[in-house]
Amino acid sequence: MKEHITNRVHELYWNDDVNCARTAIICLSELFEIEIEPQTLWSAVGLHGAGGYRAQCGLAEGSLMFIGIYLHGLGKTEDEIVSACYGFASAFDKAFGSLSCSVLRPTGFSENDPPHMCETLTCNAIEFAYQYITEIIGNSQRVCIHENH
Repeated sequence: MKEHITNRVHELYWNDDVNCARTAIICLSELFEIEIEPQTLWSAVGLHGAGGYRAQCGLAEGSLMFIGIYLHGLGKTEDEIVSACYGFASAFDKAFGSLSCSVLRPTGFSENDPPHMCETLTCNAIEFAYQYITEIIGNSQRVCIHENH
């Protein structure tokens, strides 16, 4: 799994110049063997830090999109999906220290940034999302309604 993520992220970034949000969706869909509609991938074109605005991390956004798709396919209710997304966002924030692209990007932003600075972060975030989703499936208690969202 880890090797697949590393190889696929590198390929999507360097060969196809795919952003972080779409890379997360594509990698997770391959790991869970779920077909993603092209329209869904197009909806994530501007989700790399909110179109480069440096807001919410595209890795979190892409993972959240996939969680919705995946759990819907398992027949989960809207409330269960929202709860799982809330739990993922909280866990992502704790694991990586933020949900903000401007905080998570390894060296911040400058005019001279090399491309795909977040490649290692991307691999770690996709592996984290994969493990989170697997845990949700294995532990149905995680998909419950959080009272504080």
